[in-house]
Amino acid sequence: MNKPIRKLAVVAGAASAAFALAAAPASAVPSTVWTVNPTPASFTAANSGNVVLSVNGIAMTCTKSTASGTMASATGNPATVASISAIAFGATGAPCTSVLGNVSTVATTPWTVVAQDYTAATGVTKGYVGNVDAKVTVGACVFRVTGKASGTYTNSTGALAVNSVAGELTVVSSTNCGSAVPVGAKPTFKGTYLVKSGTVIPTIVGSNP
Repeated sequence: MNKPIRKLAVVAGAASAAFALAAAPASAVPSTVWTVNPTPASFTAANSGNVVLSVNGIAMTCTKSTASGTMASATGNPATVASISAIAFGATGAPCTSVLGNVSTVATTPWTVVAQDYTAATGVTKGYVGNVDAKVTVGACVFRVTGKASGTYTNSTGALAVNSVAGELTVVSSTNCGSAVPVGAKPTFKGTYLVKSGTVIPTIVGSNP
């Protein structure tokens, strides 16, 4: 691409999985016990539905995305309950796409899964995926995204729903992207991943000592 790129979709590297537990108000009690079952254990995750990332109103869609890592019980608030060692966007024969063409992403891991708030009645943990770092390439345009992505994890389904808000992720470097993806741009990421440890759906339960 020799002409300047004006609009571009961005991969917030996500998924995630990447494994986001959404930004939420901190617990009133500063210390929380997080019981992960099984623990310690490895996990895998695959998207359910499309993963959509956007910047400046331009969307990028991935029909395939996977992640893997390890998880374990922890103490504290916030507390890291999992580490994402690998995350991929797109697959052979199913690349991530945008109006400008295919998008490729290389994540620098590990990313962290941080728990902040738990609702016993629904079995939902809120927190975020931290330490997000990803390099995105579209044609001649290359940019890097860092930050975190908020979301929720539901014990009954193993669904990790990532739904970042503007300002959590930031473009920290940009080459050959013109005004489409400038340094300081705030991309967003949305997508749901189904998490398993072997054939078991892991659970995360927060309690106060």
